[in-house]
Amino acid sequence: MANGVFASALPAPTSGRLFSTWQADPFGLALIAVLGGLYAWGVVRLARRGERWSPVRTAVFALLGLGTIAGATMSSLAVYGRELFWPAAVQNILLDLVAPLGLALGDPLALARRALPERGAERLGRMLRGPVVRLLTYPLVSTFLVLGSELVIYFTPYFEAALRDQTVHRLMYLQLLAAGCLFVLPMLTGEELLPAWCSHPVRALLVFVDGLVDAVPGIVVMTSGTLIAGDWYRGRQHDWGPAPHQDQMLGGGLMLSIAELIGLPFLIAVFIEWLRAERGRTAELDRQLDAELERVPAPAAASPASPHSAPETAGAPEPELTRPWWETDQGVIGERFRHGGS
Repeated sequence: MANGVFASALPAPTSGRLFSTWQADPFGLALIAVLGGLYAWGVVRLARRGERWSPVRTAVFALLGLGTIAGATMSSLAVYGRELFWPAAVQNILLDLVAPLGLALGDPLALARRALPERGAERLGRMLRGPVVRLLTYPLVSTFLVLGSELVIYFTPYFEAALRDQTVHRLMYLQLLAAGCLFVLPMLTGEELLPAWCSHPVRALLVFVDGLVDAVPGIVVMTSGTLIAGDWYRGRQHDWGPAPHQDQMLGGGLMLSIAELIGLPFLIAVFIEWLRAERGRTAELDRQLDAELERVPAPAAASPASPHSAPETAGAPEPELTRPWWETDQGVIGERFRHGGS
């Protein structure tokens, strides 16, 4: 080290190295083990009771949710994130937007409600309906948290402190993941986390607006004249990679691209949940109608009257006879019936 300049021992990040370079991170491994272990426990518990849990949801939770966390914390993005800005920017956007979507599509809240014992499920419900959780998951608040997390990280000393201190870096990981989950989970799976006015059409609108809001950090980073964590990145000495300002523009562009790409699958997922909810309401309405029909007494069968029997009620008006439908039908079929089916 000379004059605050650190010589990098890493080779140039070629396309091959970007795919093959990995490092074990104890914090990332622990986070994956906790989340994956709890989810697997719920699936196994349901299986032991003879109940089925969607293998598609399990696969999405593992691959898109936990897989994204692994990629963000242990892949070449984590290795080169201390040398260049753009890998660190991609790391953060994956934890803030992509990983929460994968975790939410696994529907962990529904799995927990079904797998937990009755008292545990009641406690979970009380916690989710509590004032603190309801405030943090209120749509406008959670949208602000996602946007605010990114802006605070990049335009305060927070990001450079995270590069210098591993504990702060891990805290930043948790903050990004938690902020993303506070918005995504209620939109896809948490009916009890949202206010009554937040119906599925409103959710679709909020997700569309959120896609526009998520583009803001990338645009600001890409166009900012201030070098983010400039002292740190200027101090990294290597003869490869873009210059610091170009590096920041590349990072902002990647943030913007990923935010816009993830917006469409998120919106599609909301529409799919909307269709499922409508099917569920239709099925419930059908069950209610069937139950009502079962309670209606069947009409008593009329016994054939004897030709010599007198009417039961003298002077009672004769019942009005119902004319066959083809006598009143004005269409082609009725016309044919009236003329002998010709």
